[in-house]
Amino acid sequence: MANPRRRLPGNAPGEWFVDDTCMGCDASRQCAPGLIEERDGLSLVVKQPETDEDRRAMSRALLACPTGSIGSGREPVQVDVFPHQLDEGVWLTGYNSPRAYGGNAFFVQRPEGNLLVDGPRFTKHLTKVFERLGGVQHILLTHRDDLGDAAEYAKAFGARVWIHETEASSAPFATELISGDAPVELQPGVIALPVPGHTRGSVMFEVQGRFLFTGDSLFWSRELQTLHAHRKQCWFSWEAQTGSLARMKGRSFEWVLAGHGGRAHRPVTEMQQRLDDLLRRMPLKDWRDAW
Repeated sequence: MANPRRRLPGNAPGEWFVDDTCMGCDASRQCAPGLIEERDGLSLVVKQPETDEDRRAMSRALLACPTGSIGSGREPVQVDVFPHQLDEGVWLTGYNSPRAYGGNAFFVQRPEGNLLVDGPRFTKHLTKVFERLGGVQHILLTHRDDLGDAAEYAKAFGARVWIHETEASSAPFATELISGDAPVELQPGVIALPVPGHTRGSVMFEVQGRFLFTGDSLFWSRELQTLHAHRKQCWFSWEAQTGSLARMKGRSFEWVLAGHGGRAHRPVTEMQQRLDDLLRRMPLKDWRDAW
């Protein structure tokens, strides 16, 4: 829990605050834009909630924060805000794990078997909700950085766990390995798209030709209002990442759902236009990282 005695200076006066344990991962800012914003690399409450939806957004921010850096004072926290439904059958899990550096995880309900993309914190609340929705049959891991508590969910649900073979050492609990750099259909409507760049074994997952779970390879920048990528956090090869994203041209997706970075829903044609623009910008010397 956040400590009011360690409240960061610059928080707006009121019950809600961020303390000095914040690591600036952006998870809370995604949940409560306009209420929590970045200042000098950390998150601050810049506006106290006024409406019921504001309070729900702040509850999401608090529960998503992997370091427990957000406090609510005397304001009650609404625990039913997660999982947060984004579209039919697709939820943001919240409860971001410090073992995933605060990365997002997602739950997908499908008749062919439910999916968990990357690992949130292992909580009784999420486990009960997943059970109510039919359990977890497959866990799709985008790369070694965002495993979170995936191993605990795999054990709890007896799920098959997928990861690229070059990342296998980070996930000894994985049961299935993805090989090479070519697209692989894991199930009808679920395609693994290896995208070396952020790490050698990064993978994006396309589901139902609509949802693209991108790990740390691609995200929607709230600041720039377009598709963007993490150059500063590109651990393997920016050139390889550029080439990997170029292979996404012509693919059908209308949702970009990132581990680190913003998410967005746009028409397929707009996503392709934004992708073209991103590919044009990636080799430029004046590249700017932007949340």
